[in-house]
Amino acid sequence: MVDTTRDNGASEILRSPELLSPENSRLLIVDVQEKLLPLIPVAERLVHNCRRLLDGAKILSVPAFGTEQYPQGLGHTTAELATRLGPMPDKICFSCVPVLEWGDAAEVTDDRDQVVVAGMETHVCVLQTVLDLLAAGFRVHVPADAVASRSELDWRVALDRMASSGATVTTVESVLFEWCQRAGTPEFKQVQKLVIEG
Repeated sequence: MVDTTRDNGASEILRSPELLSPENSRLLIVDVQEKLLPLIPVAERLVHNCRRLLDGAKILSVPAFGTEQYPQGLGHTTAELATRLGPMPDKICFSCVPVLEWGDAAEVTDDRDQVVVAGMETHVCVLQTVLDLLAAGFRVHVPADAVASRSELDWRVALDRMASSGATVTTVESVLFEWCQRAGTPEFKQVQKLVIEG
């Protein structure tokens, strides 16, 4: 799917299908739960960057979803993120795909076949979700600074495996600016504030 956008209201430009667009995207926050967070060495950064993604998604009208892995035992999503998400399905499968009920990308009726996946743990629920989404035909982007594991080795190996399977490994700022597409708009000023002030 290729987007065409207006450049300064004058000429048509062709936008690469490798770039995210707010019209084609959805955001998924995976299992950022209270009882798991203390085990994550970069928990503060993880929550901060997931919050920035959620705030950017709201500014640019990108629908956001969240999941929780066995909340009876692992607690609910941390409040900073939960207040930005609607009701979240709980799951016992590590992959989120069965509870999301999105179907295959070919069946998506709103053209949102790009999925930005953030959360934890990178080598378990994030990895299995990403691979299942790819198998269903979605184009998946994983911001490396918005996913985390208890161990850095697990985080690195999972990112490499997702990339070699066809996911795009990226960063939070790249996602935000790709969604934004251009400077000089009211949305850009709000996204820029998220980037500068965090």
